[in-house]
Amino acid sequence: MSDTAALEKPAAAAPARVASGPTAAQARRRRLLIVLAVLVVIGVALYAVYAVLFTGKTVTTDNAYVGADVAQVTPLIAGPVAQVLVRETQQVKAGQPLVVLDDADAKIAVEQAQAALGQAERKVQGYGASDTALAGQVAARDADIARARSDLDRAKTDLDRRQALSASGAVSGDELTNAKNKYTEAQAALAQAQASRAAAAGSREANHVLIAGVSLEQNPEVAAARARLDAAQLMLTRTVLKAPLDGIVSKKQVEVGQQVAVGAPLMAIVPASEAYVDANFKEVQLDKVRPGQAVTLTSDLYGSKVKFHGKVRGLSGGTGSAFSLIPAQNASGNWIKVVQRLPVRIDLDPKELAQHPLRVGLSMKASIDIANAN
Repeated sequence: MSDTAALEKPAAAAPARVASGPTAAQARRRRLLIVLAVLVVIGVALYAVYAVLFTGKTVTTDNAYVGADVAQVTPLIAGPVAQVLVRETQQVKAGQPLVVLDDADAKIAVEQAQAALGQAERKVQGYGASDTALAGQVAARDADIARARSDLDRAKTDLDRRQALSASGAVSGDELTNAKNKYTEAQAALAQAQASRAAAAGSREANHVLIAGVSLEQNPEVAAARARLDAAQLMLTRTVLKAPLDGIVSKKQVEVGQQVAVGAPLMAIVPASEAYVDANFKEVQLDKVRPGQAVTLTSDLYGSKVKFHGKVRGLSGGTGSAFSLIPAQNASGNWIKVVQRLPVRIDLDPKELAQHPLRVGLSMKASIDIANAN
């Protein structure tokens, strides 16, 4: 019996030890839950502090894209393409030749204009020689007038003498008539000499107007001919199309032998070093956005490890929907309010662009610092 009792006592004590096990586990779980709750509260508090200190001072969007003022290369004269000197995606410098048009017709036009200028110069030089000749004619007409006036005076004296003698019969009627005729002829000769002198003086005056007050270079006829030569030379220079700015060749649509028309787009030059970003912010984010505010940007091309820095240039005058080809008709009965986005133009740092070039259309993420908003 004592052995049985000894065996039964431990058996009876065992349930008490088993009952104490769950109580300790619950206590541990309770402590863990308390610690977890404290950590959650601390995390929420830290996030609230971060949101107050940092998040409230920036507005962010990933609806942003790289843009640039793309330069279109178009011919100013028509003609066949003789050479295409660049390839798609090639980097070019401002003033670098891109396309050469056939210049045969332009060269002929220049030679014709040069010949016309030479003719105009010689013609104007002839005006000077004519002025000298016409001056001689005027002097000769003056001499003719003097001679005619002298003849008239002599004829008048002879007529007066014969008229005085005719009353006494010393002069016959025929002699008196001849004297009168000579006097009349002398008058006519003087009038003719005076008319010739007036005509010569008028011709000289008209010729003098063409050359008076200006040099050969400033003469209107020479200036007009030179302007035509300049125009022809300008057309010749336009047979070579050059890059308007530094950039990358894009959208090349020209080949050798192609007949191009005036204004036809041949290619585009994208200025990668002068790119900007158009960030489309929601209208509820723009209350404190001002020109000049600092912007931090990242590109999907380089990832978050590369930071771009820029400044807000300004806000667009209208939303994207307002400038769309078919604007929204909000007057319809089933209208639903949609938060609009307004493009914000952001200028980038040229030095950063030189180190990490961007291409037009790439996606960006932009964060504007609005802490200094008034």
